[in-house]
Amino acid sequence: MPGKFCVSLTSAKNDTDKATVAFVVANAALGSDQETIVFLSTEAVNLAVAGYADDIHEQGFAPLEQLMTDFAEGGGSIYVCSPCFKKRGLDEGTLVAGAKIVGGAKLVEFLVGGTPSVSY
Repeated sequence: MPGKFCVSLTSAKNDTDKATVAFVVANAALGSDQETIVFLSTEAVNLAVAGYADDIHEQGFAPLEQLMTDFAEGGGSIYVCSPCFKKRGLDEGTLVAGAKIVGGAKLVEFLVGGTPSVSY
């Protein structure tokens, strides 16, 4: 039975390096047989909108849009902070693959029991 792993991300275009590395680590966790979520909050919720990450490409890494697609196709889940998403007036109809709008209780449910987590 696989373990669990959480990557918490608060950055988007305001720090594309952090956003990219978060999804690199998330993909590595999936590749290590971990049930993995990326939790997007504050500015990072913008990444949940289709097309937003299309122009983010940090040197030395795959484009962020590709990393996110690989993560979703690999079975990863992207939890999007509901209040953060609503605060920014974003459209739930434009979510990227694997993204789900959730409240804090859903994150706590995933983490309960000592799930490892890293933050970017």
